[in-house]
Amino acid sequence: MTRSTKLGPEEREAALARLKEKELDILVVGGGIVGAGSAMDAVTRGLSVGLLEARDWASGTSSRSSKLVHGGIRYLEQLDFRLVREALIERGLLLQRIAPHLVKPVRFLYPLKKRVTERFYVGAGMLLYDIFSYSGGMPPGVPHHRHLSKSQVKKLMPSIADGALVGGITYYDAQVDDARYVASLVRTASFYGAHVASRVRVEGFIKVGERVVGVHAHDLQTGERFEVRAKQVVNATGVWTDDTQRMVGERGTFKVRASKGIHLVVPRDRFQSAMGLLLRTEKSVLFVIPWGRHWLIGTTDTDWHLDKAHPAATAADIDYLLEHVNSVLSVPLTREDVEGVYAGLRPLLAGESDQTSKLSREHLVGHSVPGLVVIAGGKWTTYRVMAKDAIDAAVDALDGRIPASTTQNIPLLGAEGYQAAWNKRGKIAKAFGLHTARVEHLLNRYGTLTDELLDLIRDNPALAHPLPGADDYIEAEIVYAATHEGALHLDDVLARRTRISIEAWDRGASAAPVAARLMAQALGWDADTEEHEVAVYLKRVAAERASQEQPDDESADRVRLEAPDIVSSS
Repeated sequence: MTRSTKLGPEEREAALARLKEKELDILVVGGGIVGAGSAMDAVTRGLSVGLLEARDWASGTSSRSSKLVHGGIRYLEQLDFRLVREALIERGLLLQRIAPHLVKPVRFLYPLKKRVTERFYVGAGMLLYDIFSYSGGMPPGVPHHRHLSKSQVKKLMPSIADGALVGGITYYDAQVDDARYVASLVRTASFYGAHVASRVRVEGFIKVGERVVGVHAHDLQTGERFEVRAKQVVNATGVWTDDTQRMVGERGTFKVRASKGIHLVVPRDRFQSAMGLLLRTEKSVLFVIPWGRHWLIGTTDTDWHLDKAHPAATAADIDYLLEHVNSVLSVPLTREDVEGVYAGLRPLLAGESDQTSKLSREHLVGHSVPGLVVIAGGKWTTYRVMAKDAIDAAVDALDGRIPASTTQNIPLLGAEGYQAAWNKRGKIAKAFGLHTARVEHLLNRYGTLTDELLDLIRDNPALAHPLPGADDYIEAEIVYAATHEGALHLDDVLARRTRISIEAWDRGASAAPVAARLMAQALGWDADTEEHEVAVYLKRVAAERASQEQPDDESADRVRLEAPDIVSSS
């Protein structure tokens, strides 16, 4: 059986045709990390599977995280040892087996303010963190924590303020380009036989008596409405869980509360440090994370009751982060140093607490309506366990013996042979006349699928040109996103297949016309469509910038919503 690694317009059409004609075993609603993971889990058990997403893959929470794959040091303090242990086992799997090309170790400093008590208390927590990371029967894939003196810290982090610490402890976690990971996961599920389609909104459930037997779907690309039948439907819609449950005529077994977290993107040269930073705040913890030629600084933790599709960062959010990070820097950062800003919503299981920072990061699976499984809560790192639990609940209601989950042993596309390709990166660069750093960039985004991008460059050498205002990325990546990675619109490429919208000083404004021209050629857009895509993207950038000048959530939300969505929801 020949299987294609492509996920382009033809594959979308074929998937939609299949979804319309035959009942599936499992239909997953929601194309974030948990939905994509659920489709992957189900299809690799040998089930027939569909996956629908109303916007682009990972366009909600799953592209707007801290981009960390971590156990969660702060959950140790909450004595949530089971969650930390589970997350550290997953971190090891992702780093070493499932996606070594996408998930990388990252080093952090925990600065100490008190000489003896704090070093002992925090050091004991870090030791526990190291011990838990061995729990999965494989080595953790990152070095152990280390204690440092003040002078050792200053050598590794020259920009830290003199009075900010008396010493420090360094430890390792891992990081990932969250949106790229989800797109790769969807593609891998498609490769194994899942029928996946983005820009298809579920607008209701089909019921026979009390039982859910499918969904009413609306293809936002063409306007067509159709039905998809399935023996079991999985609701994996994150912060939209309650809205999706209301469509079935019941409020659901648990409530999901949205908590807004914002991040700043700052150029790497604004302060000197060989590692990231973990700071305590009065509410939670704050990370300063190395991110290529940038730092990510985040995050906040506030209730959000407004538009879930486009959470907006306010001036107050930005000032809060700058104030906290400046408390430990010798030369403070200003608003002018901020290159990009993004806001996301955590889907927290609502509990007794009024504070979102105290709500659980555990996940729950419910099966309160026959034929409909709900998965909610959790954190990005433990997506694979959440997906397994959701599909376990779904297959309990299916006839026959269904195999157990196998995703702990299945690498994503591009992972197999990655280390060998990395060792050959100098030779690959020479053969294609590229700089070695360029090949490293491609290998860390596509793994061994880099060959497919190099084929594009071989056929058209102009595709090796960098994009204006975003020279970390080349033209071939835009074409590839449209032909192989399911990108249907300019925003999909600039905001998620690449991270130009948060990494470029102009948020991608100068790259947009070039990227739109390349997508037009790949997808057959006419001149009007190409122009419309650029115009809508530039309005999004303007609205986001304006919202970040607003003093509060309500005014930021109002300004952000002045930019139209690319696909009308009529």
